[in-house]
Amino acid sequence: MSQSTESTTESNPFTKPGFIIAAALVLALIAATVVIFLLTKEQPNAQPDPAVNNGSTAASPSTSAAADQSVCGLSGSKETSLGTAPDSEWELLGTMAVPSDPSTAGPGTVGKDGLRSCFAQSPTGALYATANIWASSFNGYAKQLYLELAADSPSRDKAVQAIKEGRNVGGGTSPNVQIAGFIIHSYTPEAAVVELAIKSSDGGYGALSTSLLWEDGDWKLDIPAAGGGAVRRISDLSSFIPWSGV
Repeated sequence: MSQSTESTTESNPFTKPGFIIAAALVLALIAATVVIFLLTKEQPNAQPDPAVNNGSTAASPSTSAAADQSVCGLSGSKETSLGTAPDSEWELLGTMAVPSDPSTAGPGTVGKDGLRSCFAQSPTGALYATANIWASSFNGYAKQLYLELAADSPSRDKAVQAIKEGRNVGGGTSPNVQIAGFIIHSYTPEAAVVELAIKSSDGGYGALSTSLLWEDGDWKLDIPAAGGGAVRRISDLSSFIPWSGV
């Protein structure tokens, strides 16, 4: 769909190459090539597709994997939804504010390289994991994400091989954005689909949908098998639960 004015396209940071590349680097990698789709403007009353999952159709983890205890001892939850924003403490990861509750939701572990991991097996834990994954990607941790926080899959194998061969999977200009809201489209103890609303420094909004799998006692990024991440432009936060640290 064409934009209403040329200036809208030019001023919106979610259509600029720097943002699209940084987002796609986390969500999709085919060999060494990132496939990027142009965003289209969302209709004011349009609702997000609950079935969106970044194009990934990963099989459900095994029963033993689903039953894995948290790798750092965080307690899980029987909750399956999150209808209100959690009361969160926020801290900066690079330029982006991220939620942090090490004793309950996570991150329970911060590596020597600064990468955050170990999030609770709960809707809040999945939300915190998603927020920290995106902030890590935007602030220089894309390679570590592929190596340490991606779910086992052929897509991950291709990303790891690209890293070993010295191909760039973490380039691009980091966007100046902050988390503004969320939707948990689906949740089970084995898998979750979380969409974050992101606000740019210019006041524009975008939405990033991420699939997670519970694997080896932590939430892991489910890298799509096909190119193109579920990155879309939105006009406001009417479809999201407001949630922000700044």
